[in-house]
Amino acid sequence: MEGRQRRSFTDDYKRQAVDLVASSGRSIGSVAKELGLPDSVLRRWVERRGGGREPTAAARRPTTQATLADHAAEIARLQRENERLRMERDILKNCPAPWRACAA
Repeated sequence: MEGRQRRSFTDDYKRQAVDLVASSGRSIGSVAKELGLPDSVLRRWVERRGGGREPTAAARRPTTQATLADHAAEIARLQRENERLRMERDILKNCPAPWRACAA
């Protein structure tokens, strides 16, 4: 019974594949699929070459006080909106039956 023949790749090909993962910001799985490789093979190459995956663009961006303040303001806005929507829902739940048909 014959097994599948093992493919071999040059060091240059491996380096380019690892660079593609690092520069594109895409997952190892999507790059491996594009190259026709098993995920585990490309993951092993990435670990050997770079000691782990390069951080994505979002992770490389420094966190500033302005960014944190923007996030806090957005969270507060969403919490207020959520509370308002809960109140509207409760009002509609308690309205008389003929009004429910109109509100739905």
